[in-house]
Amino acid sequence: MTQFNAALFTLRAWLASRIDSDPERGAAMVEYGLLVGLIAVLSIAVLLVLGPAIAQLFQDVVDALP
Repeated sequence: MTQFNAALFTLRAWLASRIDSDPERGAAMVEYGLLVGLIAVLSIAVLLVLGPAIAQLFQDVVDALP
């Protein structure tokens, strides 16, 4: 049983070292979140600006159909 306990202790120590080894991991996730938010805001802005023109283009196509 002591061999099993030693293996568990070693596994726990290894996992703890892997988890705590990158202190900037959270900062990278925040940066990715900010990028996704910025892309979403820009996409909405582009759709608001170009939306009426695209709708008119589709309407022109529908009107041209027999």
